[in-house]
Amino acid sequence: MKIPSNILTLVLGILITLISLWYGQNHGLLPVAASEDAKEIDDIFNIMMTIATGLFLIVEGVLVYSIIKFRRRKGDQTDGPAVEGNVPLEIFWTAIPTIIVFFLAIYSFEIYNNIGGLDPDVSANSKGSSTTQVAQMAMAPGHQHISLGIGPDYAKEGLNPLIVKVKAIQYAWIFTYPETGIVSGELHVPSGRPVSLEMEAGDVLHAFWVPQLRLKQDVIPGRNTTLAFTANREGQYPVICAELCGAYHGGMKSSFIVHSQNDYDKWVQDNTIASTPQTEPVALSTQGMTDTQYLAPYMEEMGITTSAIDHLHHNHL
Repeated sequence: MKIPSNILTLVLGILITLISLWYGQNHGLLPVAASEDAKEIDDIFNIMMTIATGLFLIVEGVLVYSIIKFRRRKGDQTDGPAVEGNVPLEIFWTAIPTIIVFFLAIYSFEIYNNIGGLDPDVSANSKGSSTTQVAQMAMAPGHQHISLGIGPDYAKEGLNPLIVKVKAIQYAWIFTYPETGIVSGELHVPSGRPVSLEMEAGDVLHAFWVPQLRLKQDVIPGRNTTLAFTANREGQYPVICAELCGAYHGGMKSSFIVHSQNDYDKWVQDNTIASTPQTEPVALSTQGMTDTQYLAPYMEEMGITTSAIDHLHHNHL
């Protein structure tokens, strides 16, 4: 019994839809999500994977069907039928991708707005100024009143974010914690607390990227940028420079560690510089000192005896 073409098309359409929906949610291509914003980013990625899977199955399915159905038979030396075109089909396969692109553009714009990508942070020096005045101050030489970046303004929302100043240089990340005075080569934050990174490049263009946060922000020389987020999954994740910044760009990596609040407090305690008075002088006058006296601290550290120095000095006179 021959199945009607419309019934067969309907069944294939349902099958392709089910496969696309399943794979769009179970592709396993993304790393674990470690921030509150990650879910929205994952949602649009899953939708794109669903659409891409459906289009792939349709296009490749038609190709495979055509290769088998319309292959040249043995002994057939005739020309193929002259096909002039199909206007309704061409309109269809042009309109559908156009609708998909517009849908994804609007949806991604909405998500970017939700995570604070369209809300530049205006510094205290420009609070109360008009939009025109702020723009003029931002363009004035030597003035940096607007920080470009991603993320909500936690201070405006009445929250107390952890402020971390990030310095990007070839080829390292330096993280400074103003509230504790800690300077670290790794980024440590407590889970559940809002974090605001205030970033600046010391030489060339860099980009701060943690795949598990689903967030990336350029770090620009001479311009402040911000990245605000709330990490919600404890663990250690890579910090990667996602902008070609020089010969050793591939080695510009660090670690992003999300602690529980207790573990973070312990890390702060272990890394806070003790405020006890120093018992040894910071500087020492070398005037009038002999070579042996001057080198004594280094000799002791390296295990070199005075007699060895005297012997070396005698042989080189």
